[in-house]
Amino acid sequence: MGLWLVGYILGIILFAVVPVSMVGWVIMPVGVLITLWVLIKKVGAETFRYYVRLAVVWVLMAVILDYVFLVLVFKPADGYYKLDVYLYYLLTAILPLAVGWQKSLKRQK
Repeated sequence: MGLWLVGYILGIILFAVVPVSMVGWVIMPVGVLITLWVLIKKVGAETFRYYVRLAVVWVLMAVILDYVFLVLVFKPADGYYKLDVYLYYLLTAILPLAVGWQKSLKRQK
């Protein structure tokens, strides 16, 4: 939830200085770097299966929290679900899988 909250807070801050259509694109590189750091340095799971479960939980949390705290609260006039959001959901799933796979390959050597 902490990673989602970081993006949420950044979005609120950037909302004042970046066009609304660009907020997601500006946050995404920062979010990817922070997420990779967390996955590499803070998640010490031993199995790839753990990273699969992590990916599923993170995506579910992102979808649910986005809907409750962004779609329902702010009711964006032009909608919320656009390419940047779908890419964000995809990366939320792919990053844990990629890092977990890489870590499992290193353990096998």
